[in-house]
Formats: sequence, structure tokens, C-alpha cells
Amino acid sequence: MKKIILVLVMVMVSFISGFAFKTIILKQTKQANMKKVTGIGGIFFKCKDPKKITEWYKKHLGLDTNPYGASFEWFEKDDSTKKAQTQWTPFAETTKYFEPSTSQFMINYRVKNLEALVAELKSEGVTIVDDVQRFDYGKFVHILDAEGNKVELWEPKD
Repeated sequence: MKKIILVLVMVMVSFISGFAFKTIILKQTKQANMKKVTGIGGIFFKCKDPKKITEWYKKHLGLDTNPYGASFEWFEKDDSTKKAQTQWTPFAETTKYFEPSTSQFMINYRVKNLEALVAELKSEGVTIVDDVQRFDYGKFVHILDAEGNKVELWEPKD
């Protein structure tokens, strides 16, 4: 009788250990495989006269500018048929868009699965500035980095 109980206990301990091990491994693998930043979505900076600085970059560096700055098109690494873009935009030095950061710049990073990333960042204690916002061209949220710089995260709409 003692042998049967011992065998049952060993089987239960083995089952529970295996289940716990599998759960830990899957969680670590999922976190390791979660793509975070997939590229630069935009570079934004403050300047005294956005129109003048846009014209300067157009004249002297040949940027193909528009009222919003310039867009650089490129193709996705994972799918060379899929076009993407990076936005370059000067903002007025008085803009409130970069707040609560006092930095002169803000970088927009392209990400996958924004909601999952926001949940992970919250669990890591990262400051989330606002709620996820949805537009025709994707989802956005703003966070603060370790030095208080505002960072924009963008999940483009495919």
C-alpha cells in the first residue's frame, strides 16, 4: 500500500513539475519572441520656424518636402513587397505636443502588437502618457523613457 501511495505521489509531483516547467518556458519564449520596435516611424524636432527649416532642407539637402515635413519610403525587410515610411517633421518650438517632456525632439518607433507592448511596459513600471489612440493609419501611444523624453509608439495599419 505504501508503494502505491509513493508511486502516485511521484507521478503527481512529476506532472506538476512538468506543467510548471512548460509554463515557465512558454512564458519566457513568448516574451523573448515578442517583437517590440520594428523600425523608426518618424523623427520630430522643435525649431523656431518650421516652414523655413523645411524649405532649407528641401533646398540644401534635397528632401522631397510637403506641409508635414518629408516622408521617406522604404520596403519591409520581412516582406520586400510591402512599402513603409518614416516621417520627418519640424514642429514649432512652442509646440505642446512633446509634453510632458522638455526635450527638443521626439522619436516615433514602429511596433507590432501595441496593446500587448503597452501591457508589458506598464508591468515594467514604464510611464504611459496617454491611452492608445486609433486612426485610419494605425494606433499610437506615448511613453516616457528613463530620462523623461517623450517617445511615440506606432502600430501601422497594414
